[in-house]
Amino acid sequence: MKSSFYGLICILQFAIVCSAAQAADPADRDVDEAIVRALRYLAQQQQPAGGWNVDAFGGEATSTTSLAVMSFLAAGHMPGEGPYGEAINRGVQFVVDHQEANGMLIHRRGHGPMYDHGISTLMLAEASGMVPERQSAAVRKALERAIRLILASQMVPKAANHQGGWRYNPSSNDSDLSVTGWQLLALRAAKDIGCDIPAENIDLAIDYVKRCSPRDGRGFGYQPGNGATPVLSGTGLLALQVCGEENCAEVHRAAEYLELRPLRYRDIWYFYGVYYTTIGIYKRGGDEWKRARPQLFRELLSNQNPDGSWQAGNQSEMPWGRNYATAMAVLALTVEYEYLPIYQR
Repeated sequence: MKSSFYGLICILQFAIVCSAAQAADPADRDVDEAIVRALRYLAQQQQPAGGWNVDAFGGEATSTTSLAVMSFLAAGHMPGEGPYGEAINRGVQFVVDHQEANGMLIHRRGHGPMYDHGISTLMLAEASGMVPERQSAAVRKALERAIRLILASQMVPKAANHQGGWRYNPSSNDSDLSVTGWQLLALRAAKDIGCDIPAENIDLAIDYVKRCSPRDGRGFGYQPGNGATPVLSGTGLLALQVCGEENCAEVHRAAEYLELRPLRYRDIWYFYGVYYTTIGIYKRGGDEWKRARPQLFRELLSNQNPDGSWQAGNQSEMPWGRNYATAMAVLALTVEYEYLPIYQR
């Protein structure tokens, strides 16, 4: 009798917890309204040349511009159409106009040009089939040149532990998971629209990402041998999924790790992490997404500023400014819309 009564209490407590979690899950309407306010803010920040500023560079950057463009696309806005159509066109053109002779997509060089390049290549691949006909040929040409640079930089001679990945520069002889994630998203998006991406390059990248999983199997670290963090675990989770490795042990363990250690607003590189983690868990779907969604979305919505923007809660991302943080937040919140091909399950 005593045992049965205890069991009933546990069931009731579990039901109350589940009910509270559901009540705390932001409604679709709240998410939609947050996205509308954020896009209005981003539209107001576009510069006359068509780009978006990043505070750390003191001016426009191809990376932040590409993140802003993808934010509009992810919310269902099309190039050349509607209230943001011209802003999208100008943003895409800004990136195309800032491609260097070797294929690098960059403006205002920082310490990690391959970040800018990977993000911008991903954007061109996602936008390629949407841009007006007058832009289409130029976008495709820029995309193919950008892809060739990614593939070539992967093959730079490196130590065995670093083979298959990417780092800050095309000539880097080591790798890290943070930069590698963007290159893999770009390659996947390009492959989806018919670009030639050799299977051996993807296989090498898969091996590198898996080496970034610690020996204890808990999530992913920055480089092979490093301990796991929530941000890098989200990166590894999504990177392997877009490579077709959604059922491997490393992906399952990363998802388990993120459930035990969810992202928090004041975490180092929170906005970077919430982008990868949200898409990665959404792609897994089912009960995992149902459990993760309330915390992921509530954390974002509760930290949005009245003007629609977000700003970093940790010094690691503050130098990149509100345009970066706002675009990354929108890209996470729009995952259920599935307008960007990279989001689709």
